[in-house]
Amino acid sequence: WDAYAKKGQESNGVMAMMDLLVADLDKDIQESEVEEKNSQEEYEQFMEDSKTKRAQDAKSIADKEGFKADREAELEKSTLEHKSTLKEDMGKAEEIKDLHLECDWLLSNFEARKEARTGEVESLKKAKAVLSG
Repeated sequence: WDAYAKKGQESNGVMAMMDLLVADLDKDIQESEVEEKNSQEEYEQFMEDSKTKRAQDAKSIADKEGFKADREAELEKSTLEHKSTLKEDMGKAEEIKDLHLECDWLLSNFEARKEARTGEVESLKKAKAVLSG
């Protein structure tokens, strides 16, 4: 008996299917809009976080560059002081070496100089005795 069904009943099924498709389409559009809105908010938050991070990184880099410059200046100062101290030490070492050589000469020639002085004193005493009479 289905062959004798009314045309109104058939169109109701098609209309219901069309209404169902329209409802599904409206639901998909609504979901897409909500998803787009959420994605936009996430993007904006990400961009704000990125901006903050870039600012922090830039400040960190500037601080580190300043610290590095200070350390380099200290290193340069220390290097110059080290060179100066090294030159002073070399000068002192040279002076000590010269004094040591002089002392060595005095020690090695002490006996000869002592004998020469003793001879000189004896000669002066003889000369004084001759002049005294």
